[in-house]
Amino acid sequence: MTQELIHERASERVSAPATRIPNTRMSLFLAAVLYIAWVLATYLLEGHIHTLLRPEAMGARLTYALIANVLIGIVGSALVIRFASRVGIVSSAQAGFKGLGHAAIAVVIGAALGFGIYALQGAPTWNPVVLVNAYAQVLVGSIAEVLVCWAVIGAIGQSLLREKRGRWVSAIIAALIASVLFGLYHFGHSPPFNTVPLVVFLSIIGLVTSVFFFVSRDVYGTIAFHNFLGITGVIGALEASGNLAAFAHPIIPLLVMAVVAVALLIGAHVLWLNSAAAPKPPRVS
Repeated sequence: MTQELIHERASERVSAPATRIPNTRMSLFLAAVLYIAWVLATYLLEGHIHTLLRPEAMGARLTYALIANVLIGIVGSALVIRFASRVGIVSSAQAGFKGLGHAAIAVVIGAALGFGIYALQGAPTWNPVVLVNAYAQVLVGSIAEVLVCWAVIGAIGQSLLREKRGRWVSAIIAALIASVLFGLYHFGHSPPFNTVPLVVFLSIIGLVTSVFFFVSRDVYGTIAFHNFLGITGVIGALEASGNLAAFAHPIIPLLVMAVVAVALLIGAHVLWLNSAAAPKPPRVS
């Protein structure tokens, strides 16, 4: 009986790495497909036709937001995280989905820090209506950005690197990868965001977001923080194109889309990710 138990445990030790290898490859493959599909959809629906520089093109804006950011960015990311969690590559907590109480605290801190940075950058406008419209416009994209670059690529990357690199080194490498990919993604956007200087600058901004994500380990707080980093550039681009006046009154479709995106994110968290606990999840940092 003892020999049988020893043989059984030895078999488990041998089969576990063999099972993990295809799961790791599939998780990386799904993350890569998600990122490429997201960038291509952004280019075709936004950058190629300069959607965000045309406030009057509301139909094009909603189509871009729905396909690139809601369907691919939010739903696609949730599916990848769910798969990676089920096969034990990364837990939903490592991907930034902890309790809603933790999220509420992180959102308050993230919004306060983000607003402070917005003020320190010179605050191109204090008009509350313009700020709300700009925040709503950027929010859908910010949710997708945080999910794809940090909750998927950053969290999975750190989890796979941690065994050999350790906690801090793996976090630094994952932060660099997520930040660079965040910057490169902007080549799919409208001018001026698709220029080399701004892509480099946005990669640096991505590092700031990386610090918040890996310290807080919370998607919601990271989104609240990251969204404030984005509205300054968007408001500046609208002002430079002469379209800022269109944001001086509430733009209901933008506000509705932002609410829908947040509701979908919470729904994916509660209904999909909380039920996708891995059999033996990696240790949460």
